[in-house]
Amino acid sequence: MEILISFLGHVAIAIFLALNAPKYGKSPVLWGIFGFFFGILALGIYFVQTGKKVIGWILIIIFAMIMILIVIFFSVLIAFIFSSFS
Repeated sequence: MEILISFLGHVAIAIFLALNAPKYGKSPVLWGIFGFFFGILALGIYFVQTGKKVIGWILIIIFAMIMILIVIFFSVLIAFIFSSFS
C-alpha cells in the first residue's frame, strides 16, 4: 500500500512539473522525468529555480532530513544484525 501511495505521489509531482515547466521556459519532458524519479527533491529544486525559494528550500531540507533518518536507521539495523552474529 505504501509503495502505491509513493508511486502515485511521484506521478503527481511529475505531472505537475511537466504541466508547469513551460510557463517558466523549462523543458516539460526533462522536469517530468526528473520529478518522477526524484519526487520531493525535484519539486524543491524546481521551486527554487522558479523563484519560490522559501517553499523550495523547505522541501529540499525535508528531503535531506528524511534521507539522513533512513541512513541512520539502516546503519543501526546493520550494526544490530552484525553484533548478533558475534
